[in-house]
Amino acid sequence: AMELYNTPSRQLDKFIQEELQPDSAFLEQLSRAVHTICEFLRETCFAGTPPPQPRVLKIIKGGSAGKGTALRNTSDADLVIFLSCFENYEDQEKNRTGIIHEIRKRLLQCQQQEDFEVEFEVNRWPNPRVLSFQLRSRSLPQSVDFDVLPAYDALHHLVQGYRTDPKVYVQLFKQCTRGGEFSTCFTELQRDFVIERPTKVKSLIRLVKHWYKKVSGTLPPQYALELLAIYAWEHGSGGTKFSMAEAFRTVLDLLQRYRHLCIYWTVNYDFKDVELSCYLSRQLSKSRPVILDPADPTNVVGAGSRWDLVAEEAEICCRQQCCLYSDGRPVQPW
Repeated sequence: AMELYNTPSRQLDKFIQEELQPDSAFLEQLSRAVHTICEFLRETCFAGTPPPQPRVLKIIKGGSAGKGTALRNTSDADLVIFLSCFENYEDQEKNRTGIIHEIRKRLLQCQQQEDFEVEFEVNRWPNPRVLSFQLRSRSLPQSVDFDVLPAYDALHHLVQGYRTDPKVYVQLFKQCTRGGEFSTCFTELQRDFVIERPTKVKSLIRLVKHWYKKVSGTLPPQYALELLAIYAWEHGSGGTKFSMAEAFRTVLDLLQRYRHLCIYWTVNYDFKDVELSCYLSRQLSKSRPVILDPADPTNVVGAGSRWDLVAEEAEICCRQQCCLYSDGRPVQPW
């Protein structure tokens, strides 16, 4: 992020456009790769398995590629594959490993038919939640990293524009022992929460993610910073035209005050249902910072992470060119 620190604050928009935004050729390649794998998962993957054969109910592109906040040259795609053979969260927990082995086996078979080449990452866990691999093919100039995550379709009733039934969340927190362990089931809601934002907000998210790559340690996940950027924008500007420097400076400010953060949204769940309300109150009274995943209330994003390391770097960043006006005065947060 050194070149960021030497970028004058008024040139941040240009910096994002020239350095961070993926170009259209790259995005086109990414979507071809995603199409290849989705087709394989839908058509080929479970075709030979004995009955009852798992049906692919839907595949959702998550991660930064799905949200429209990918950084240049980071070609990773998360695909959450919802399967008929998971009838509840427990099924997902119990049978996910078997499904992952099956997908892996079938990918290797397809590779022999020379449709594409895959290279698997070694999985250190006896009970993997995700299948990670690199896809290469003749039609792609560079390889693409994939994470395929099998999931239970908890939102099968999800209709665009309708709220999630609180019962879904009540069932979730009764079955969920580790916070966020079934977040994949809510990938669509996570994606929609970010994707619906104005383009300039996505640019802010890119800038924050690029800056954050500079910090090392056991850090809060990127998703925490995406949510923080959206929160900063909603409370500070809310418009489509705003000063990128002020927006960035506001995020850095929030990071330095992480011990006081308690952030949540009521787009997918709220306090109307009594059981859910009690649960949410308990979540929100946990030790700070609390950033509640707008899609999954069991997920306190970044709990147990080294926020202090990010806060330290945020303080340093505030003294750099990117956070100063041309006359040397510090950019003020909203």
